[in-house]
Amino acid sequence: MDHNKKYGNGRERTYGRKKENSDRKEGRNPNWKNKSARDTIIMDETIVDPDQDGELSKIEGRNAVLEAFRSGRTIDKLFVLDGCKDGPVQTIVREARKHDTIINFVDKERLGSMSETKKHQGVIAVAAAYEYASVEEILAKAKEAGEPPFIVILDSVEDPHNLGAVIRTANLAGAHGVIIPKRRAAGLTATVAKASAGAIHYTKVAKVTNITQTIKQLKEHGIWFVCADMEGELMYRQDLTGPIGLVVGSEGAGVSRLVKENCDLTASIPMKGDIDSLNASAAAAVLLYEIVRQRYYR
Repeated sequence: MDHNKKYGNGRERTYGRKKENSDRKEGRNPNWKNKSARDTIIMDETIVDPDQDGELSKIEGRNAVLEAFRSGRTIDKLFVLDGCKDGPVQTIVREARKHDTIINFVDKERLGSMSETKKHQGVIAVAAAYEYASVEEILAKAKEAGEPPFIVILDSVEDPHNLGAVIRTANLAGAHGVIIPKRRAAGLTATVAKASAGAIHYTKVAKVTNITQTIKQLKEHGIWFVCADMEGELMYRQDLTGPIGLVVGSEGAGVSRLVKENCDLTASIPMKGDIDSLNASAAAAVLLYEIVRQRYYR
């Protein structure tokens, strides 16, 4: 890809990609040995707990879970009794891997505490309340509108209220879609839908395995990425026009290092008060509307 891109207004940007650390793979856990890289041993990392949101749709029991996969229903996460080698359970695990579902292996006590029916038979699936779009559908929406792509990427935003608020603002700002990661992030729950004030019905949300790889692929479509970062250049001094993706991280950790390194720009929001940060949805809103201002009102 030619990194010296010119757009219709004659504007030119030049940038250089930073060298990646090839030994680091986003989401890799050194304790995973015999399990797929998509699988999680619950003792090894923090998992977004389905019990934190009572409005998630749980599917319990071997036949019910298997039929949910085979019917094409979107399953966000699968919880499996660790060490279970029963044929039907292994069939479900294979089906989950085929659909790229996150698999969490948990102990009997943990699975029992999650179960509502107490008849889980070693498997509980957590289904999305709404269907996800693909990244290609987001790009197609921009093309249909005859507009340069405008995308929001959220890196590990776990609060469903923040996710819903970002979807709402993204819709009002004219963004063509929102991209979220499969791991360590809120999914499309009923709480997210409520916080979005209905915008979830109109805004395409894609869920991807690897944010860094998705950014690299979108760069091939000429999209530039700006990362929200407190140490970045003041947003008013940045050129945020043209095809653009805004990357916002979680309130605590911010954008991960590898994702930030693959962004082209970093932008900060001016802070004049006594505290030094905004929550993820508020920061996204401020930056989204600076992009709107530059896209339409310069």
